[in-house]
Amino acid sequence: MTGTGIFPDFGAVGGGDDLRGIVGALLMYVLVLAVLMILICAVTWAITSSSGNYQSALRARAGVFVAVGAAALSGAGVAWMNFLIGVGRQL
Repeated sequence: MTGTGIFPDFGAVGGGDDLRGIVGALLMYVLVLAVLMILICAVTWAITSSSGNYQSALRARAGVFVAVGAAALSGAGVAWMNFLIGVGRQL
Protein backbone atom coordinates (compact mmCIF):
# COMPACT_ATOMS: atom_id res chain seq x y z
CA MET A 1 0.00 0.00 0.00
CA THR A 2 1.32 3.44 -0.86
CA GLY A 3 -0.23 5.26 2.10
CA THR A 4 3.08 5.80 3.88
CA GLY A 5 3.62 9.33 2.56
CA ILE A 6 2.03 12.59 3.49
CA PHE A 7 0.56 13.21 0.08
CA PRO A 8 -1.81 10.88 -1.80
CA ASP A 9 -0.45 8.69 -4.59
CA PHE A 10 -2.25 9.66 -7.79
CA GLY A 11 -0.43 7.20 -10.07
CA ALA A 12 -3.51 5.04 -10.71
CA VAL A 13 -5.93 7.90 -11.30
CA GLY A 14 -6.55 9.38 -14.73
CA GLY A 15 -5.96 13.14 -14.67
CA GLY A 16 -3.95 12.73 -11.49
CA ASP A 17 -1.87 15.85 -12.06
CA ASP A 18 -4.95 18.08 -11.99
CA LEU A 19 -6.29 16.29 -8.94
CA ARG A 20 -2.90 16.59 -7.22
CA GLY A 21 -2.89 20.35 -7.76
CA ILE A 22 -6.41 20.80 -6.44
CA VAL A 23 -5.90 18.64 -3.36
CA GLY A 24 -2.54 20.25 -2.62
CA ALA A 25 -3.99 23.75 -2.82
CA LEU A 26 -6.95 22.88 -0.61
CA LEU A 27 -4.74 21.14 1.94
CA MET A 28 -2.41 24.15 2.07
CA TYR A 29 -5.29 26.58 2.64
CA VAL A 30 -6.82 24.41 5.36
CA LEU A 31 -3.54 24.01 7.21
CA VAL A 32 -2.56 27.68 6.95
CA LEU A 33 -5.97 28.82 8.19
CA ALA A 34 -5.94 26.24 11.00
CA VAL A 35 -2.54 27.44 12.22
CA LEU A 36 -3.63 31.09 12.07
CA MET A 37 -6.83 30.24 13.92
CA ILE A 38 -4.88 28.35 16.59
CA LEU A 39 -2.56 31.33 17.12
CA ILE A 40 -5.31 33.94 17.24
CA CYS A 41 -7.60 31.90 19.48
CA ALA A 42 -4.77 30.90 21.84
CA VAL A 43 -3.72 34.52 22.30
CA THR A 44 -7.33 35.56 22.80
CA TRP A 45 -7.84 32.73 25.29
CA ALA A 46 -4.78 33.83 27.29
CA ILE A 47 -5.73 37.50 27.34
CA THR A 48 -9.38 36.99 28.19
CA SER A 49 -8.74 34.39 30.88
CA SER A 50 -6.17 36.63 32.58
CA SER A 51 -8.50 39.61 32.48
CA GLY A 52 -11.41 37.65 33.97
CA ASN A 53 -13.67 37.59 30.91
CA TYR A 54 -14.60 33.93 31.14
CA GLN A 55 -17.27 33.94 28.43
CA SER A 56 -14.80 35.08 25.81
CA ALA A 57 -12.19 32.68 27.19
CA LEU A 58 -14.58 29.76 26.70
CA ARG A 59 -15.27 30.82 23.11
CA ALA A 60 -11.58 31.23 22.36
CA ARG A 61 -10.87 27.80 23.87
CA ALA A 62 -13.56 26.30 21.65
CA GLY A 63 -11.90 28.02 18.67
CA VAL A 64 -8.57 26.40 19.52
CA PHE A 65 -10.21 22.97 19.72
CA VAL A 66 -12.03 23.50 16.41
CA ALA A 67 -8.79 24.55 14.70
CA VAL A 68 -6.90 21.52 16.04
CA GLY A 69 -9.78 19.31 14.88
CA ALA A 70 -9.71 20.87 11.40
CA ALA A 71 -5.97 20.25 11.08
CA ALA A 72 -6.41 16.65 12.24
CA LEU A 73 -9.29 16.05 9.84
CA SER A 74 -7.31 17.42 6.92
CA GLY A 75 -4.51 14.98 7.70
CA ALA A 76 -7.02 12.16 8.06
CA GLY A 77 -8.50 13.14 4.70
CA VAL A 78 -5.14 12.54 3.04
CA ALA A 79 -4.90 9.11 4.68
CA TRP A 80 -8.45 8.31 3.59
CA MET A 81 -7.70 9.33 0.01
CA ASN A 82 -4.58 7.13 0.02
CA PHE A 83 -6.71 4.22 1.20
CA LEU A 84 -9.36 4.77 -1.46
CA ILE A 85 -6.77 5.06 -4.23
CA GLY A 86 -5.18 1.81 -3.01
CA VAL A 87 -8.56 0.07 -3.06
CA GLY A 88 -9.24 1.50 -6.55
CA ARG A 89 -6.09 -0.10 -7.89
CA GLN A 90 -7.27 -3.53 -6.74
CA LEU A 91 -10.68 -3.28 -8.40
